[in-house]
Amino acid sequence: MSTTYKLNVLAIGALMAGALLISVLPALAAEDLAAAGEKVFKKCAACHKIGEGAKNSVGPVLNGVVNRESGTFEGYAYSTLNSSAGANGLKWSQENLLEYLTDPTGFLKTFLTDKGKPELAVGSAKMPFKLLPKDDREAVVAYLTTLAPPK
Repeated sequence: MSTTYKLNVLAIGALMAGALLISVLPALAAEDLAAAGEKVFKKCAACHKIGEGAKNSVGPVLNGVVNRESGTFEGYAYSTLNSSAGANGLKWSQENLLEYLTDPTGFLKTFLTDKGKPELAVGSAKMPFKLLPKDDREAVVAYLTTLAPPK
């Protein structure tokens, strides 16, 4: 075998290994972020329950919250502000959760005002807690994304 052939085989192998690594890295990063979010969630656990058999507490159960319509988890008495946002189309996308966690009441009022419903943007959310560090918010939302809706 010629040296050129060997170098070509090595180069192709290196490219294939690099492509494999690039395809696996996002999944590994998401797993790491969700694992970090599980730790951050301890701040939320005083009010929100998760897992099989979880029950509403000070806040609603958060299993399956990602992509859920706001104010709709069965058996939880939401604030009028939160229920109004859900009735006007608020879904808990990852992006919406990231924004909501910085200022729950402010986010809901802005959502309703932007929807042309400023008359509904009154009162407050039941959630006074604000999760300000962006890294913490991204981690906890990644973790919430891993939680399946209750059966």
